[in-house]
Amino acid sequence: MAVAAVHKGSALSPAAAAAQTRSYLWLCICYGLLCLLPCALPRRSAGVRIARQLHGGGGGGGEGAAPGPSREKKRSAPPQDAALLSTSFILRGDASHNQAMVHWTGENSSVILILTKLFHSDMGKVLESSLWRSSDYGTTYVKLNLQPGTTNIITNFYICPANKKKIILVSSSMNDRDQSLFMSTDEGANFQRQQIFFSVETLVFHPKEQDKLLVHSKEGRLYVSVDFGKKWELLQEQVTKERFYWSVPGVDGDPDLIHMEIQDNSAGFLYITCQITNCSEKALKTPFFGNIDQNSLLVNDDYIFVQATSGNKTKYFVSYRRDQFVQMKLPKYALPKDKQIISTDENQVFVAVKEWHQTDTYNLYLSDTKGVYFTLALEDVRSTKQPEENVIIDIHEVQGVKGVFLANKKVDGKVKTYITYNKGRDWQLLTPPATDMNGKQTKCHLPECSVHLHLRWADNPYVSGTVHTKDSAPGLIMGAGNLGAQLVEYKEDMYITSDCGNTWRQVFEEEHHILYLDHGGVIVAIKDTSIPLKILKFSVDEGHTWTTHNFTSTSVFVDGLLSEPGDETLVMTIFGHISFRSDWELVKVDFRPSFHRHCLPDDYDSWDLRNQEKQCIMGEQRRFRRRKISSWCIKGKNFTSALSSKPCQCTEFDFECDYGFEQQANGRCVPAFWYNPESPSEDCKSGQSYTRSSGYRKVALNVCKGGLDKGQGSTQHLCPLMAPRGLQIVTKGERLAVSPGDTVTFLISQNQGDTLNTKYQVDLGDGFKAIYENLTLMDEPIQHGYENPGIYRVSVKAENSAGSDEAMVYIQVNTPLLAVHLEVLPVIRRNQQVNLTALLQPSNSNLTVFQWWLGDSLEPRLTLENSLITSFPEDSEIKVTVQASCGSSMVQDSKVVRIFDQLEVLPLEFSQNIDSYNPNVPEWREDIGQVISRILAETTGIPEELLLTVVRIGLPTTAELYLLPPPEKPKRKRNTTNEKGIDSLIEALTENQVKISLKPGVEVTVTLADYRAVTQKSFGGKGVWVVVVMFVICLIVVGAFILHKLKRKIPGRNVYAQMHNEKEQEMTSPVNHSEDTQNIIQGEEYIDDDLDSQTLGNGGGGHPAVVLSINSRETHNYLSS
Repeated sequence: MAVAAVHKGSALSPAAAAAQTRSYLWLCICYGLLCLLPCALPRRSAGVRIARQLHGGGGGGGEGAAPGPSREKKRSAPPQDAALLSTSFILRGDASHNQAMVHWTGENSSVILILTKLFHSDMGKVLESSLWRSSDYGTTYVKLNLQPGTTNIITNFYICPANKKKIILVSSSMNDRDQSLFMSTDEGANFQRQQIFFSVETLVFHPKEQDKLLVHSKEGRLYVSVDFGKKWELLQEQVTKERFYWSVPGVDGDPDLIHMEIQDNSAGFLYITCQITNCSEKALKTPFFGNIDQNSLLVNDDYIFVQATSGNKTKYFVSYRRDQFVQMKLPKYALPKDKQIISTDENQVFVAVKEWHQTDTYNLYLSDTKGVYFTLALEDVRSTKQPEENVIIDIHEVQGVKGVFLANKKVDGKVKTYITYNKGRDWQLLTPPATDMNGKQTKCHLPECSVHLHLRWADNPYVSGTVHTKDSAPGLIMGAGNLGAQLVEYKEDMYITSDCGNTWRQVFEEEHHILYLDHGGVIVAIKDTSIPLKILKFSVDEGHTWTTHNFTSTSVFVDGLLSEPGDETLVMTIFGHISFRSDWELVKVDFRPSFHRHCLPDDYDSWDLRNQEKQCIMGEQRRFRRRKISSWCIKGKNFTSALSSKPCQCTEFDFECDYGFEQQANGRCVPAFWYNPESPSEDCKSGQSYTRSSGYRKVALNVCKGGLDKGQGSTQHLCPLMAPRGLQIVTKGERLAVSPGDTVTFLISQNQGDTLNTKYQVDLGDGFKAIYENLTLMDEPIQHGYENPGIYRVSVKAENSAGSDEAMVYIQVNTPLLAVHLEVLPVIRRNQQVNLTALLQPSNSNLTVFQWWLGDSLEPRLTLENSLITSFPEDSEIKVTVQASCGSSMVQDSKVVRIFDQLEVLPLEFSQNIDSYNPNVPEWREDIGQVISRILAETTGIPEELLLTVVRIGLPTTAELYLLPPPEKPKRKRNTTNEKGIDSLIEALTENQVKISLKPGVEVTVTLADYRAVTQKSFGGKGVWVVVVMFVICLIVVGAFILHKLKRKIPGRNVYAQMHNEKEQEMTSPVNHSEDTQNIIQGEEYIDDDLDSQTLGNGGGGHPAVVLSINSRETHNYLSS
């Protein structure tokens, strides 16, 4: 059992208190032995760290001391010789420590332990600590030295619930390497050190057996000790934090049983159980078969809860007293987005559900005894989302009187406080007082005006929340709120009721923190303020009058209140600090000297619990006793408040709507539109019986007898043989894509219909077929492995004499992808279509999806083909990434593509002997290309960074040589350097100057592939004489034409030349599809003349013909007549 921590500076300011993260389940249970400490029902914590606003300043300027009673109206004044004893003690040397953990070790014990720590928030660790011990109810403290000569940093301590004298301290070194425990069996008088080999995150004592411990490590491992921490054994790995539980006494048969949520090898989560004596894999049991959602396991009393999400639908399951799990039945169209367990007390589950249409409210539902069927209790209860995904729901269970709850409901945008006396069956507003604390008329009348309370728990475990109730003080409720039409934030007057909410009185105009002593016989109040103070107020007459007391001579910032465990205590401790950097100060306040005797029977009178005019609450009349206002005595340890109870005759208020029925404005319960009360329940099995409800059921734990029985219309019927409906077949872990040889586990279920007399025909799609009978007797699920890749249709047909149903699922069996290689030309020209190709290993993978990212785009292009055709409009460098996914495997590759406005390219070929040594892998092609570029750079003098050789995929082996534009002139269409470079490259390639030695004796020659282009390029290089020759040819042709025309004397004929500018578009692929297509890279286009079919070539005047030049536009001259 852990003790929570408070931060220095967490003085009790209203503004800070409103901003705190509260417990998201409004339940008050004993924390340590301090019943004023709140904790969340499904969570255990080794420490609660509170971070309120920090305070500075010195010790003066606080509230002054009042000379006497602070109220004019007094019913009971203390005797004139009454005196409260206050003693103060300062923990010297701990001024830098900003956290404290305080614990009164046990009932009838005078020992108090205080652990102060310096917690570094940025580092997330404790840097220093001190442990103090008092053995005289907090009058004096001694600083303990656990290990003389060694500095030990105590991070936490835990108290055994079965034996409060047993204490365990968790210690670590500065470097966190050395972890150890200090154990005490005498309330901290002596400690023994035990070194451990793991880092403690949470420690949990067994609820009954004091030497048995569980520890959850920071690595997610669960350890067990059966000898009070001397020896430890590993129970299980990958255990979810705070989701492991000891067995529940009286429910689990084996006291050594452990419930836990673990993560399996497939990253799913399972609910398992095992014994601490044998938690091997073979000994594990899975009470809920199948995966559950992370952090969903909750073990509370008779109930175990899990939830499982499939697709976008979450189902909630419950097991009552360790029976089989059953799906929880909420109204059909509640469609919950979230669910919080509020209470499992008194054999009934109280849940808060956020339905599909709600944003900041929850609906409250109550279950039957087994926690399966739920009916609506209250709609639109306010909720608040807090950090770390905690949800605060404004509901408070009143302690001491069963069935009483307070809740804040949103009505037309206004928040109002309601109370119920029959566990949610009926709700009503709080009756306002006729006068305020000063006797002034409030003029507040129902229903327009009522009392509204803030239903918050404080983060600080050492102060009360905004509402305070206690089991030992039934009927006594104190809370902060306001009068009016709605709850007003930050308006926190204090109201009190001593008759369980029937009548209310205002007692303070500011929020106070409350402590009940002596069964509520003494009420202590300290103002929740951000300034230092030195007075407290107390009342001995249930808040009718209040007396002030100076508990210290110097004002302090109050950090918390603490009382001795046990309801009869009259000793309390106030701890705080004078300033933020001062030492911790503890003040003991002893009320015992003020009372000179114990109460006698004549000192008590009685009061009846009622709901306004109704005397019967939860089917009985209950009478309690309380001390007379005129009596000044101690109730003591043996005091009991309950006096008598008598069952009442049943009335309509003792019944609520059954599942599937809704309460109307007139109080009647009628079937919801989706519910057919004539139909058997979904889990009705042939041979069994079911109840056809009248629409009403008695409120759980209602003890009324006789009178009206609204459930008498319910009748019993035999379950008919029902046809199967809602048949489903799923795989464990929802694995629809597997690898060959993997074991697939199939689970069959159905929503309704008979299972005992139904046959299930299963076809696994690969020839395996089977018939199962009696689904409930299938102890082992269907497990199967597929050897060959493919898609398999798995089907199941359920059939009985009443009907049939079918379900199917498709299983993809794929060989896992090993690698993907992206093939793309590293350089392309602007607006050129390029083919991006992804090559997979293995190459026969089916149903592969390819995602392509181009540049910085966050939206990929999806294809089922392994290629993508695209283009790039601007000169730049683009990173291209492809991801290939098949089943559960995914691989990725990326390449950088450079885009230019102009490129020069030459096709290359190799001597045939290279094909025998081509392994057709990307690395080999890259190496060959780099060797060719390096040889050509050395031969021609062209910088190697301007040469790029790309070897194509496939056989025969071919390549392309790119001459890149110089970086200083990237936008010129043509320059002298490139012309000379092309000439020198052609010369080197045609003269067999490029040879590669693949291995000794194997030499490969690299040559130019297109000799026609080379010839054209050679001529184009002699620009002057080419122009002359072409000019002469043109003169001859023109002359011959003129002579021909003169001879025939045909007028009207004209000679003209037509120039065509044509933009050439091409698509370049990195994959060598054929030898013919790979050689066609870029060239001049020649058009045959219509008359003589003779190629005329480039007749462009003085412009030389450019061979193998990739330009955005080419000019072709045509001569026609």
